[in-house]
Amino acid sequence: MTTKPSLPVSKQISYALGQLGWSILVNLIGLMLVYFYLPPETAGLPFFITQVIFWGVLNVLTIVAASGRLVDAITDPLIASFSDRFTHKRGRRIPFMAMGALPAALFLFLIFFPPQQQMSGWNIAWLAVMQILFYVALTLYVTPYFALLPELGHTADERLNLSTWISITYALGIIAAAQTPLLANMLESSLGLASRVNAIQAAVGVMAFVALIFMAIPVFTIDERKYCEGEASTVPLFKALKSTFQNISFRYYVVADFSYFMGLTIMNTGLLYYITVLLRLEEALVGTLLAVMVIISFVFYPVVNVLAKKVGKRILVIGAFLAMSVVFVGVYFFGKLPIAPIVQAYILVVLYSVPLAFLSVLPNAILADIAEHDALKSGERKEGMFFAARTLMQKFGQTFGILIFAMLTTFGKDPGNDLGIRLSGIAGFVLCLGAGLVFVRYNERKLVLETAELQ
Repeated sequence: MTTKPSLPVSKQISYALGQLGWSILVNLIGLMLVYFYLPPETAGLPFFITQVIFWGVLNVLTIVAASGRLVDAITDPLIASFSDRFTHKRGRRIPFMAMGALPAALFLFLIFFPPQQQMSGWNIAWLAVMQILFYVALTLYVTPYFALLPELGHTADERLNLSTWISITYALGIIAAAQTPLLANMLESSLGLASRVNAIQAAVGVMAFVALIFMAIPVFTIDERKYCEGEASTVPLFKALKSTFQNISFRYYVVADFSYFMGLTIMNTGLLYYITVLLRLEEALVGTLLAVMVIISFVFYPVVNVLAKKVGKRILVIGAFLAMSVVFVGVYFFGKLPIAPIVQAYILVVLYSVPLAFLSVLPNAILADIAEHDALKSGERKEGMFFAARTLMQKFGQTFGILIFAMLTTFGKDPGNDLGIRLSGIAGFVLCLGAGLVFVRYNERKLVLETAELQ
């Protein structure tokens, strides 16, 4: 049992605000990257990169996005290993977070500043390099950040509470990022900016700066040494990575999580297209819809917390995966139903918000339980490696989600020619259904009983 004090509520909020910061960054990428570089005809944006299709389904954006994850395959476990074995007067995690915050915000901003104002190969190179640098910097922050969760939460209930807090701030990050089109409209009119491109760039810059402020809060307010045991691991990189994936509970968890994040990214990336192309509504409506979605999710967060303590996390996660898969099917029929387009939009976000509440809160708490069980069983604290492996697979899921969506746009992404956008709903259905079926194999009862015996 730990002798460290429990984290007070004020510090729990400080920790959660760091997630608000990086949530803004990753949701900006999910919401705006494809829209900015592969815009529909109605967006009022020029083409910065070639729109040529390779091998029938691939385009430059999908190739660049996929290649960036090859770098993550190296940097994620490296940073996790460094963090697990790091010794510093401020702890194992906070120093890495301090190094990653500013570069992550800066490189996110630069992704949307192609050097040439017309279609150019230089823009492709710029996008590739800036994206790689962004994800490396983000890993410096996010992997140690998540590794703090099982260290700051000393019991399963404390870890669940922390997971609930960071789920709230992640959702707030979605709301904030979703205001980017609306903020671009405001800046374009109030500042008299020359083009829609400049307006989006200015809005992204404001959002990146706000994200940086929130990411800095836990760095300056949490004393890691005071609240965490923080014993450095002695397990070498490849041995730690191998043992992480040998953990049977983690394998089921990470496969389901990977599939889920592919589906989630398809939804986040496609939302602007669903609204502007399928329903032919204004893009600024996206901010309002996402705000409604998150507020409804918030209403269910206390319910999720209580139910998880009473019936367990596993059954709730499986049910949420299956419910979300059904919601995705509805995307295929958008704009074809005998219902007003704006009503269809609100039906989507209301139905989507309920399973999202469960899948926002529970997965982090489950992984913290898995990492704690492994530490008690092996005698080595490898939280960083567990969360790095999860973060790596999560980023692969996000990247493949963008890749799948971008590939599907080759089958139609404009009003009247929208088959690719509709097929993204079917892709999301398959992915979320698959995630639910995989997670059926996770044995929560056995893990909880063994953890109690080992403590």
